[in-house]
Amino acid sequence: MGNADHAAVAATGDAVDAPPFAISEQYRRYVLGLLLVVGVFNFVDQQIFAILLQSIKLEFGFSDTQLGLLGGLAFGLFYATVGFPIAWMAERYSRRNIIATAVALWSAMTALCGLATGFVSLFLTRVGVAVGEAGGIPPSQSLVADYFPPERRGTTLAVLGTVFPIGGMIGFLLGGWVTQYYGWRTALMVVGLPGLLLALLVRLTLREPPRGFSEARMVDGPVPTLFDSILYLLGSRSWRNIMFGGVLFGMAAWGATTWVPAFFIRVHGMTPAQIGTWLAFVIGAAGITGALLGGNVTDRVVRKTGDPRWYMWISAAALLAAVPFAFFTYLWPQPVEALIVMIVPLVLANMFIGPFGAMLLGIAGPRRRAISAALFLFMNSVIGLGLGPLVVGVISDIFSEEYGNNSLRYSILTLVLVANTWAALHFYLGGRHLREDLAKAQ
Repeated sequence: MGNADHAAVAATGDAVDAPPFAISEQYRRYVLGLLLVVGVFNFVDQQIFAILLQSIKLEFGFSDTQLGLLGGLAFGLFYATVGFPIAWMAERYSRRNIIATAVALWSAMTALCGLATGFVSLFLTRVGVAVGEAGGIPPSQSLVADYFPPERRGTTLAVLGTVFPIGGMIGFLLGGWVTQYYGWRTALMVVGLPGLLLALLVRLTLREPPRGFSEARMVDGPVPTLFDSILYLLGSRSWRNIMFGGVLFGMAAWGATTWVPAFFIRVHGMTPAQIGTWLAFVIGAAGITGALLGGNVTDRVVRKTGDPRWYMWISAAALLAAVPFAFFTYLWPQPVEALIVMIVPLVLANMFIGPFGAMLLGIAGPRRRAISAALFLFMNSVIGLGLGPLVVGVISDIFSEEYGNNSLRYSILTLVLVANTWAALHFYLGGRHLREDLAKAQ
């Protein structure tokens, strides 16, 4: 059904008596492209804040702990909390409408961040961005799973996973140059306002498929409650390990990415435009390469062996191989060499994105996909996004008296080494029971 010119299945679940839903392969690709753009806008609005931290610190005189709160907990806590009711709605109502509304909200709030007058107003507008962006990923991943069959999801979700490096690339590049010449407030408005047009495009052109469409399955009967869905997912040994591995990686990734621009500005004396340009191409190119490579390689290996455990075992090996490169990135005395070396671990670390997403959705089954994505985002937002940047900021403040600007060097390095090694272990453990849990979901 995946490569057919037209596919049709009777609409079931929410509208059992509706006429058959049919799409072309071209429209299926359009949907993926549109959701990719939505995700890029989502991540640009998140990621640009990292390149602005040092400029915000200079204007308001915030401590690193305050910056860690704004960059992490102010966003992550509310992003995590609101995600559950939105996922509950996504299992019952139009995912298209939810996504369109979410894009409009987070775009408007990002622009309003540029009007902040102090810590409180900046905190509140960051909360507004979080509330909007909580409605982006779970409904999008649920839609993708209904548009693309299981044997294509590793690659498909890897493509969708490139929103992180693409969004980071645009956020760093645009944020760095606009901030240097026009200020951080203008940068936030430049990336925020175009999202209002994207919200309209989603509402007018995205179609809502029946649940289970890509698998040609009848999905009817009552929708599992939020509580039952959470218990089901937490009861899966593979889901628990895969989720926790992703959260640990998220803690390292968010902690490092939020503070890397400030690290190169403070320690190596680079300007916002310089480091923004470097990080745009280093993170963008390496992240896109790693995500697409990981999705393609794991799909091929699993098709050849018939064993889905390789999705997580290859992911674990790649992430573990990336760990030693952190020493070179953060301890190397020259910034250009450190940035070039950073390419290798970023390629390896991003290989897990597609397989990871495919397995979280596969274990959940058709009626729990949005809840599965939301539960992971909740944990990743509270622990990964919420605590990662904050931990780096707190440790940096503690070490600043002894190490000065170099305190960021050691705080980022410690978090990356510990969290990524631990994450690789859970990915390996998650693969051990994967076959049984995927069979149970069917």
